[in-house]
Amino acid sequence: MSRTERRGRRSRQQAPAQVRKVDYRNLKNPFPQMNAFSEDRIEALHLAALEVLEDIGIKVLLPEARRLFKAAGAKVDDTAEMVWIGREIVEAALETAPRVIPVLAGARDRDIELKLGNLVFQPGAGAPHATDLKRGRRPGTYQDFKELIQLTHSFDVLHMQPPLVEPQDVPIHLRHYAMTEVMLTQSDKVPFVYSRGTPQTQESFEMIRDFRGLSDDEFHAGSHCYTIINTNSPRTLDVPMAQGLIDFARAGQVSIVTPFTLMGAMAPVTVAGAMTLSHAEALAAITLTQITKPGAPVCYGTFTSNVDMKSGAPAFGTPEHFTASLVAGQLARRIGLPWRCAGGSAANLGDAQAANETQFGLWGCLMAGASVVIHSAGWLEGGLSVSYEKLITDLEVLQMVAELCAGTPATDADIALDALREVPPSGHFFGAAHTMARYQTQFYEPLVADWSNIGAWTENGSQDATTRATGIWEQRLAQFEAPSQDLDKAAALRDFIERRTAEGGAPPES
Repeated sequence: MSRTERRGRRSRQQAPAQVRKVDYRNLKNPFPQMNAFSEDRIEALHLAALEVLEDIGIKVLLPEARRLFKAAGAKVDDTAEMVWIGREIVEAALETAPRVIPVLAGARDRDIELKLGNLVFQPGAGAPHATDLKRGRRPGTYQDFKELIQLTHSFDVLHMQPPLVEPQDVPIHLRHYAMTEVMLTQSDKVPFVYSRGTPQTQESFEMIRDFRGLSDDEFHAGSHCYTIINTNSPRTLDVPMAQGLIDFARAGQVSIVTPFTLMGAMAPVTVAGAMTLSHAEALAAITLTQITKPGAPVCYGTFTSNVDMKSGAPAFGTPEHFTASLVAGQLARRIGLPWRCAGGSAANLGDAQAANETQFGLWGCLMAGASVVIHSAGWLEGGLSVSYEKLITDLEVLQMVAELCAGTPATDADIALDALREVPPSGHFFGAAHTMARYQTQFYEPLVADWSNIGAWTENGSQDATTRATGIWEQRLAQFEAPSQDLDKAAALRDFIERRTAEGGAPPES
């Protein structure tokens, strides 16, 4: 071998490995949308929901909300706390509700846009417990919340910060301080704010406003955070949820309206009946935001599944859950609003049942055209716990979905005629020039999957996917680096929290 050839060989060997470039931050839903019902049945369901609001009515426990409905022309019985909303009021609200909602994060490359056709993922949210293989199942703590926010921040395919677990070691009158500080300092993604009464909501707004360096006018001019509004099915809008709709609408922040209707329990046992109820409750809540402030950012939503009729326990990832998601997508397209759907699992640990239910529920959301998919990773026990390992194994699926969102090129070079000419019959493509130029970046690189053969897998400890997931979340947390931030603003945030804590905090409204 000549000296020139040796130098060329060394340079090739020492050439740095190519890095595969991916963009999971701006996803478009590429899947054709499925219909569960014919368009005339969707229209019948929509009209039935309007009839529910107009003739049967909805109970609204907040006096201020009843006053707003009355001022808009609704019939109100304050003694019975009942409101009957005419369809013309609902239709007017749907006219002013925005079709596109830009939401500003802590960094411009983390901004999202909620609209039909876009795809935004969130992990599981609202669980009272956390679980992992190292520490077991336990009531959620501040440390769990912080770690799960850091993990959410670490993966680009998760776009918004939800309240993954409740930090139950923090008193509820102080909890919004702890949660908001973590979301602002450990991530620059869109933060969540609980609707637990005006005092907590307003203080959360103030913390976000000041940490982002915004004036009051700048904060109100754009959306910087969001909340989830759950109606109390059947046909009840309670005090904190109604107040949340009003507070967020007035501040120009996003409400994601989500009736939680379980077929056979708090909703009719049929998909069509449950979705009629869900649609009616969602329309009532959306209407409240628009009569409060026309143009207020609001998302349509549903979380409808069935129960086990033997025990009454919630079930998720079922055919009925999937079908209800499809109906919700048709209804969202009927009214033209961005909307929220959900996956989830009723399994008690991250086994095959949990994976099957989460993935089946996820595909219902994707086929339905959901703008936001909540509970897409980590959710167990019907929402009673978030699993660190399941968060990782579910992220594998979300990243593969994100790969499909990017589309597959079919340029002349991709068609690979040069490779087909190069490789003889019964040959192989491993060493073809076309392969060598692309092999480092062509394929999706798995997060947790192990593609080695059984011999290599056995030599490496015979670890299953759940065990491998433990190592991944531990490594991510060990290597975590918070996004850059203004140290003065971070100090001011801590000072605000310390002062308000000393003054007694802000109790939630019931």
